[in-house]
Amino acid sequence: MSHPTESAVVMFTGPAQAELHAEPIAAPGPGQVLVRATWSLISTGTETILYGRRFEDTSRWKVGYPSAAGYSHVGVVEACGPGCKTWKVGDHLVSADSHRQYIVADELDPGAGFCRVPDGVSDRDAAWSILGRIVQMGVRRAAHALGEDVVVVGLGPLGQLAVQYVALLGPRTLTAIDPVPARVEMATAHGATHGLAIGIDQAAEAVKDITGGRMADVAYDMTGNAKVFAASQQLLRTLGRQVLIGDTGFPSGQNISEAVITKSLTVLGCMGPQAPVEANNWYYWSRGHMVDLFLAYLADGRMRVSDLNTDAFSPADCQAAYQKLLHHREQTMGTHFDWSKL
Repeated sequence: MSHPTESAVVMFTGPAQAELHAEPIAAPGPGQVLVRATWSLISTGTETILYGRRFEDTSRWKVGYPSAAGYSHVGVVEACGPGCKTWKVGDHLVSADSHRQYIVADELDPGAGFCRVPDGVSDRDAAWSILGRIVQMGVRRAAHALGEDVVVVGLGPLGQLAVQYVALLGPRTLTAIDPVPARVEMATAHGATHGLAIGIDQAAEAVKDITGGRMADVAYDMTGNAKVFAASQQLLRTLGRQVLIGDTGFPSGQNISEAVITKSLTVLGCMGPQAPVEANNWYYWSRGHMVDLFLAYLADGRMRVSDLNTDAFSPADCQAAYQKLLHHREQTMGTHFDWSKL
């Protein structure tokens, strides 16, 4: 059988500039698989920060040109090299690869991190898996107890997933906060007990009322907005925990409030690459195991993302996709590249 010799790849080629490039690709060798993309999900926070260069020079954020974009990829195995044992032609796989038409990788390469898409889960929904893994890391760090009062601030894709995970853990109240009413409606449809379509500066009194004056045990900052960091600390009770998942390009603006000291708060950061690639005796929840759990929740209906999918672009229209996210992000939620349109 003949194999493709080139793969289309979505690349950032300059400030606020995305293009589709062609890269050479080899046939799969021994123990390797060739995966053809079906869907890939744009990480609206990370990718718009990089695309629009919305970061300060002293931050960790860097982008060179050209640079491959994305890290949420789903595809189908088109061919297997000699000796492949784990995957077969026709298997649908999730990986953290970039927005690219074809992948050739060792079938067991931990860096590729292939996970099987289970029956009953669409490839488009499965493309949420890497974001699902990142948010799951933060939820695990929060170490929830039954009956807690929880607040999720920022209801983009990460915030929507946080609401669903926390809802599974039995909170007493789960308050979802975002100034965009449509996002609040999505969150209440997925398990939030209370929805507030207001800005963070208006939220403290509302959270006080919802929690009977106690305030929240846990507050998630999912926004990537530096100013929300200190403001969301005001929503916590004494000894409360703040979980910071939404990253910012302007960390110099993330100033702690006096509540960190006066309320003895704990601030818990979360960054996707810190999850272990492989499980060990001390820590079961590797990257792959967290993806598998997320996919299991989708398969059995305990979580759902199909109604969060709002936009689908051809990879050839990548510039239009990123322009919409950069300037009209509030109108979007799950924004994908549909590789069948290429």
